[in-house]
Amino acid sequence: MSKYWFLFILFFGMRFANAQTYAFIDSDYILKNVPEYVEAKERLDKMAERWTKEIEERYDAIKTKKASFDREEVLLPKEEREKRKTEIEKLEKDAIDLQTQHFGSEGDYFQKRQELVKPIQDRVYTAMKKVAKREGYSFVFDKANQSNLVYAEKEFDMSDSVLEEMGITK
Repeated sequence: MSKYWFLFILFFGMRFANAQTYAFIDSDYILKNVPEYVEAKERLDKMAERWTKEIEERYDAIKTKKASFDREEVLLPKEEREKRKTEIEKLEKDAIDLQTQHFGSEGDYFQKRQELVKPIQDRVYTAMKKVAKREGYSFVFDKANQSNLVYAEKEFDMSDSVLEEMGITK
């Protein structure tokens, strides 16, 4: 009896597995072909570059002050030493605070990225969902962003269909 049960499960299990249809997208490829995303990414990159330069300049100024202090420390009176140490510590704290303000988990960069990129990602997701439903796909994987998708036939790539659904032609 258990032999027949095994064959029953094997037969219907295989039919269920074959009934599932799979596809994949390459979200990096899709986003690179969305002009609004390319523009948003350029804006974000310019902001990040400007903020990084500002932070690096602060750290360079701190480094210069520390080097000067290290050279003169033995010659300075105790009050002046303490004053300079406090000044350097404040500059370091301000630089860290600025870095957190711009690049922290709730910082300017994160918020601007949410403002500029999230609506585009939502459009991609909506288009992908429409194509998947229309084409009858049960599962859609994303081959970008360190996915576990190791291999996929090109015929199951629906990235161009998603772009077309979004009204974007290559």
